[in-house]
Amino acid sequence: MKFEYVPQGVCPRLIQFDLSEDGSVHDVVYTGGCNGNLKAIGKLVEGMPADKVIEILQGNRCGLKQTSCADQLTKALEAAKAQMK
Repeated sequence: MKFEYVPQGVCPRLIQFDLSEDGSVHDVVYTGGCNGNLKAIGKLVEGMPADKVIEILQGNRCGLKQTSCADQLTKALEAAKAQMK
């Protein structure tokens, strides 16, 4: 199932991804932000269970910000999981 999430407190304007019925993450795409780094996040989490991505990336911070692009992905995944219930 395809999802879109508007992140807060980071450079990207949008996170898009697929969350399969078995809970695995696919095709993560960020719009805006640090293109190379955000493509790398998408490649690293491809096919991983959403719960594992959340466990690894949740709470990651960028500089003095209270969040990061990776942390915002965990928020997006949590929202998607709640929607799928």
